[in-house]
Amino acid sequence: MSVTAAEPRDRARRAGKAARRGAVFATALALVAVVPPALAGAQSPADSGTHGIAWTTQQVAPGLEVRSGVLRDPSAAGAWTVTVQAPAVNRLTGAAAWAPLGDRAWADATAGRLREAGLEPRLEAVEWDTYADTPRGVMGWQVRVGRYATQAEAGTANAAVVAAGFRTSTEWTGYDGRQAADGERIHVAVVDPARLRGSVAVSDGGNVADREKTSAVAGRLGSLLGVNGGFFVTSDSDGVQGTVAGLSAVDGKLESMAVGSRAALVLGDGGRRPRIADLSTTVTVRAGSARHAVQGINRLPGKARNCGRPGGVPTEQPRHDTTCTLADDLVEFTPAFRAPLPTGSGAQVVLDAHGIVLSTGARGGSVPERGTVLQGTGASAAWLTEHARTGRRLVVKEVVRDAEGRQVRLGRGDSIVSAAPTLVEDGRVHIDAAAEGTLDPMDLSFGFAWSNVRQPRTMAGIDRRGRLLLVTVDGRQPGVSEGFTLGEAARFMRSLGAVQALNLDGGGSSAMVVDGVLANVPSDATGERAVGDTIQVLPGRRGED
Repeated sequence: MSVTAAEPRDRARRAGKAARRGAVFATALALVAVVPPALAGAQSPADSGTHGIAWTTQQVAPGLEVRSGVLRDPSAAGAWTVTVQAPAVNRLTGAAAWAPLGDRAWADATAGRLREAGLEPRLEAVEWDTYADTPRGVMGWQVRVGRYATQAEAGTANAAVVAAGFRTSTEWTGYDGRQAADGERIHVAVVDPARLRGSVAVSDGGNVADREKTSAVAGRLGSLLGVNGGFFVTSDSDGVQGTVAGLSAVDGKLESMAVGSRAALVLGDGGRRPRIADLSTTVTVRAGSARHAVQGINRLPGKARNCGRPGGVPTEQPRHDTTCTLADDLVEFTPAFRAPLPTGSGAQVVLDAHGIVLSTGARGGSVPERGTVLQGTGASAAWLTEHARTGRRLVVKEVVRDAEGRQVRLGRGDSIVSAAPTLVEDGRVHIDAAAEGTLDPMDLSFGFAWSNVRQPRTMAGIDRRGRLLLVTVDGRQPGVSEGFTLGEAARFMRSLGAVQALNLDGGGSSAMVVDGVLANVPSDATGERAVGDTIQVLPGRRGED
């Protein structure tokens, strides 16, 4: 059974969604954007302009075109500078923290102290970008010292500021969303499902419990094109490395649960019916008339990366790059988890392909090739101990729903990759950064660099013709390619004609592979990063991991 197609969204539904998330505010920061001239159906936003970009086009296959170019602004004047950090408090934990900006009173007092130390500060106002669920106007103030041609010069100045008693960082001003970027190296892949002879699918490399480079997956599958996918665990302290930190489905099988209700790209019927929606998941296990909630799939019990699960501490809401703990946790492991199962306190139940209990006992071992494993801690362990008996059947039910409550039914050829936040909705810039946990309007120590500073990014969108847009922009390369802020990413996707778009994983994870060749320049010093899952455009009807 395939994914149910979304019906057009009407004004009443949009109003209801806005009410749930809070009032919508908009503050525009100009984005110098250019539309690839041969992208049929593209539209240029009012705040865009052209600054001498030459696009090269590669017809990879019928229905798949890749355009590459570098957007440059000759008026840009990036420099290295020293930014003073403001003392802050983590809103959720109460722990001391540091923020890259503070209120005006802090900025004035800090500037006075710097002058007393013989330094010349400057105060820069930072405004809220075009987020749908944050205030308008000034977000805060940055206090900076100097403009330097090289990072080494800024480092020397930074030592003097630190010696005067300040906490600082050295930064490239070209990363600021409030000034023009020197360059943005962009790759745009346009996938036309009506003409593509192959398919589009999510691939986790065949093992959800490891990390693999996008190019390696593309090479093994013989992909026409591949890009990195969603967020994933990168440290043992946060769970099992490589496991997806959000909703993931591969060939109709749910392999990871949602982080609250976050944006997801649904590739229905091998990518022939793509759409973007906010999706949530509910999983329950039933033993006779007794039921219990499953809180995770293929992750370490007790730890939920990016939070977003009931009972999570310090929050049940999505919180990016944050690991929440759950004292009472029940996790399902599927055959795609091809690593030793987690050990520790709690209980474990091994099920065959029909849900019949094969064994109960301590946590550990491996998932049967045709079966599943349930691991519980706290009260969930007690529930398993009470209700799971060898030979008894347990029924696990998985449900995926969109923001309107409609069930998303998964069948063969259906895949889902999720990330955050939404960038474009109904043809308009709509960045719900606060709702999806990438920015906190009440805590400036959280998410500012991730959201408001230019970064390498990977984005996905869908235009009015139903074509899938997969886009990367390189970043963290001063004077060469700075990247996009979330606001710039949204406005660029809209300029390409996207009526729906979301932000995928970015930073060092951003990668685009075309015909087996890495097309972009990843930002990690070690080169392309191994990731948790990828989006692959495959020749033929269906590919196998």
